[in-house]
Amino acid sequence: MAIFDAHCDVLYRLHFEKGLSFAENNGLHITYDHLKAAGAKVQCFALFIPAELPQEIKFKTALDMIDVLHREILDKHPDIRLVKSKADIERLKDDEIGIMLTLEGCDAIDTDLVKLRTLFRLGVRSVGLTWNNANAAADGAQESRGAGLSDFGRKVVEENNKHKVWTDVSHIAEKGFWDVMEAAQYPIASHSNARALCDHPRNLTDEQIRALFERGGVIGITFVPSFLNESGEASIADILKHIDHIASLGGEGKIGLGSDFDGIETTPKELTDYSRYPVLIDALQKHYSEAFVKGLLFDNFVRALPE
Repeated sequence: MAIFDAHCDVLYRLHFEKGLSFAENNGLHITYDHLKAAGAKVQCFALFIPAELPQEIKFKTALDMIDVLHREILDKHPDIRLVKSKADIERLKDDEIGIMLTLEGCDAIDTDLVKLRTLFRLGVRSVGLTWNNANAAADGAQESRGAGLSDFGRKVVEENNKHKVWTDVSHIAEKGFWDVMEAAQYPIASHSNARALCDHPRNLTDEQIRALFERGGVIGITFVPSFLNESGEASIADILKHIDHIASLGGEGKIGLGSDFDGIETTPKELTDYSRYPVLIDALQKHYSEAFVKGLLFDNFVRALPE
């Protein structure tokens, strides 16, 4: 089955950890061989800029990561293509994989909308306003102040709407979430789980999940163990519990996957890297209908893409 995975941090690791190779199985959760073996169709690659980097080099770092994508992945693997739209995905041949760029936190653009529009032109199709910290756009989920969107953050959402780009609420503080629900035409949660099952500030409450669905959004179940189970140890059974719960909130056709591979140090015990996706798919097929599984794996996120 085709897989659409809404979040990973491969570009971060390739940029900052010298010696790693996308073409070799040498420590990454996602490599070329993993994607091909598991049936990947679209993989979202995040541009994540650490908060501790000096502001003056953050945008340059995002550009460097895009350069890594081209030099180390697209240029070396002609069957992997950068996709920027639903039409691009539909044009992928059977043996081709699409890569979609996303921005995880607006730290890279500071308060400059020109930088944001430049990233759109380079292929970014989803913008998460924050990581866990505060920035010029909003507060993150683990910022104690818990503020909502700034005036600049509202301008970012307006640009996302204008350019038909997703606004991603994973990582944003709860007040900012509700601000986004009022302002965004294309909201998603790329990698978040249900707080009712695991009380972590990165997860969404039932009220938030219902509101996201009412706005036409999709939530990507993430494999981060501490978002699946408060013990910090997780398995595929925990993933199924979160899917069951979110489906009960009206999530039929509105749930996808956002693994966070290469953004996490530990994984659910059966999902040590992307090549293990078939193990998850087998469990899903035993638990849900074929149509539900197809939607969760691929169709739901693709359907939510702005035309």
